[in-house]
Amino acid sequence: MPEFFYFLNNGGKKMSDKIYLTEDGLHRLKEELDHLRLIERPSISRQIAEARDKGDLSENAEYSAAKEAQGMLEMKIAHLEDKIANSRLIDESRIDIFSVQVLNRVKIKNRANDMVSEYLLVPESEANLKEGKLAVNSPIAKGLLGKKVGDVAEVTVPSGTFTFEIIGISM
Repeated sequence: MPEFFYFLNNGGKKMSDKIYLTEDGLHRLKEELDHLRLIERPSISRQIAEARDKGDLSENAEYSAAKEAQGMLEMKIAHLEDKIANSRLIDESRIDIFSVQVLNRVKIKNRANDMVSEYLLVPESEANLKEGKLAVNSPIAKGLLGKKVGDVAEVTVPSGTFTFEIIGISM
């Protein structure tokens, strides 16, 4: 990986377990984790306590449902904790616009139909095509990485091969 990544915590995991995030992406994950721990967890605990107060637990559907919800919540919390622990933060100060890289805004022209599109290349966990945020590991982004303005990239996607010309790179 390019040197502009720095390591938050590897927890002894393999390189394939790493998740690359922007500061904003990491902040959103931490907010979600805090919400689950501080709001959802106590709420489910109250539901379990209320269901327990209703008597025989072996025939108490509310208690069973609350315990199942608790199990699902704890799995979600563990998943987020693992994601955060295995994340690498992208150092945005070391990104330039000389060649296409993660966190660049790239303007491309489809050579077949002259259609111009613009995408922000982001880590997979932050991709949102409606917002123009393209996952850096998508076929199009992979084909654009390392290219410079004026370069042509041939990109193979499930629906065929496209030829794009890079007409702009910005932050």
